[in-house]
Amino acid sequence: MADTWLIVGLGNPGPRYEATRHNVGQMVIDELARRRSESLRSHKAGARVAESWLRPGGAKLVLAKPNSFMNVSGGPVSALAAFYSVPPERVVVVHDELDIPFDSLKLKVGGGHGGHNGVRDVVKALGTPDFPRVRVGIGRPPGRQDPADWVLDPFGSAERQTLPIMIGDAADAVELLVGEGLLAAQQRHHAPRA
Repeated sequence: MADTWLIVGLGNPGPRYEATRHNVGQMVIDELARRRSESLRSHKAGARVAESWLRPGGAKLVLAKPNSFMNVSGGPVSALAAFYSVPPERVVVVHDELDIPFDSLKLKVGGGHGGHNGVRDVVKALGTPDFPRVRVGIGRPPGRQDPADWVLDPFGSAERQTLPIMIGDAADAVELLVGEGLLAAQQRHHAPRA
């Protein structure tokens, strides 16, 4: 399965967390599934999964949302990677990022976890930090609000106006990363929006 990519959206399970900033990665997976008219189904690896293709004749995509809480995402991610025989360099992790302004994206391979406990657990479970990441900016909290509370809050009303565009951009970034590589995706998505 040389052309199989595992695309994982990090987040927390259940309706309480569905619309929170911490779940933006899972929102991107929902958008990628919607574009392919796919529904996510339960998988024995402890995730909900949809299998599709980037385009007809293109790479196979395994879209996944772990059923675990954010801080223990690694187990389901490594189990899915093993099940589908996907090496870390084709495991794309989509997650929220405090240190990137809201409505901005950054892509990278490897590096530290930046204090993100979900990414930290994936690094530990995969045994390497060298996997692609689509980092979706949620910005820092205003004033003295604890970042741990901020990420578990729903997006504000002004943010919700822009959110569908940001999620669409992140889904585009995943598709470009898989189809044309990291550099092409960075050149397209690291530039300020016109």
